[in-house]
Amino acid sequence: MNLYKLAFNNIRRRKLRSALTMLGIIIGVATIVVLVGITAGATSVMKDETSSLMYDVTISPASSSGLSLMDNQTASKVESYPKLYNITEFTVFQETINGSDVTIEGTNQWKQLKLKNGTSGVVVDSGLADTLGYTAGSKVKVKDQEMTVTGIAKENGENIYIDQAVAKHMADNKVSVITAKTNGDPKTVSEEVQNSITGISSQTKSEKVSEVQDMVDKSMLFASLIASVGLLVGIISVINTMLISVMERTKELGVLKAIGFTNGEIMGSTLFEAGILGFFGAIIGVIIGIIGIVAAANALDFMDYISQMMPLWLIASVIIGSTLLSILAGVYPARHASKLNVVEALRDE
Repeated sequence: MNLYKLAFNNIRRRKLRSALTMLGIIIGVATIVVLVGITAGATSVMKDETSSLMYDVTISPASSSGLSLMDNQTASKVESYPKLYNITEFTVFQETINGSDVTIEGTNQWKQLKLKNGTSGVVVDSGLADTLGYTAGSKVKVKDQEMTVTGIAKENGENIYIDQAVAKHMADNKVSVITAKTNGDPKTVSEEVQNSITGISSQTKSEKVSEVQDMVDKSMLFASLIASVGLLVGIISVINTMLISVMERTKELGVLKAIGFTNGEIMGSTLFEAGILGFFGAIIGVIIGIIGIVAAANALDFMDYISQMMPLWLIASVIIGSTLLSILAGVYPARHASKLNVVEALRDE
């Protein structure tokens, strides 16, 4: 009998056990594909957004926690600094509206905001719109000033975007962030501005991108570690299944050796069986993972980045990796099978 056919027959004879063994691999691979895919998509989104930002430096209050505000006098000093131009202000503050904590963000960069419907002016994130029941035309009160919602953003957040001049007026003429282009090397100018004006912190665009990339890399590592645990469980299942299979087939293996099969052939058949479990488990896991990525991309509005979320290197590496790990998991059971004593194996009940 062909050794490869023998391996397939062993799997076919134990369908339920083989399926349960592959289940661990399927879950591990699918989890890896989904988590790494989402992280890769988020990385692409962040890279696109940061590369599209038309500034060299970002200046914010030194003690900025994300919502701190810079007084008007300090902002004027920054904006009058001779090596800065194309200056843009942003004012961000929080407000409680109908029991929900809402971030009010002043902006003049309306083109960067993706609208689900309506027009710019007073735009509400779709997540907040769903929570508070807002649609275009609804009334919203911020700092006791009633405004009419003009559009709904695609972002599934809790923000309301209003004109920067209005936001600044509401925040007592304070700003949260100032962005600008520089005359000269951005890093040098950034350090000069920070050293010249007290109470501010300056960061270059490249530093900001590096910071974001570092966060994404850590997220990718964390996601991979979590997913690897699932795959490890699957590999342990392969070891367990192959060991039990060898024990159950002791007499059969003895017969094979008695009719002339070599130790190497017995070992190769066992390893091939383990590899099949890993390979088909990985294939099914990848298919489920791709379905999960499409669902996640749709939910996160990442559909434009679907190709980046399913890179070929990811699919190829999980299939090859799972197959190789399964083969490695089968080494000990295979060695045990190949070293069986023919006489003792034939006496086995």
